[in-house]
Amino acid sequence: MRYLILTYYKKPSGQVDEVMAVAKNLKTRDHATANVILDFKELSVVKCSMGGVNVPRDFDRIVEYYMKYYESAITRLFKENGYDVEYTKKDAEAQPAEPNPS
Repeated sequence: MRYLILTYYKKPSGQVDEVMAVAKNLKTRDHATANVILDFKELSVVKCSMGGVNVPRDFDRIVEYYMKYYESAITRLFKENGYDVEYTKKDAEAQPAEPNPS
């Protein structure tokens, strides 16, 4: 697999659903409907727009954001495309090891 594809759908109730998929190749439909397309072979952002607003195309920043939600899929994409990934959750680093007794 090469691409991470994220699509957001707005329901009539106002709720937004997110659909994540991985793919070997991009289809015309993916370019038309997806909000975020990341290429893990070239480590690049193919598309990134939210509600018609273009978001900065910083691959590392986008991957870091989605890693919280799709860690196993993203790690697999990196490995399948020949990259070693060492990722530590920032939340775990921010927590003190021992409570402060004072």
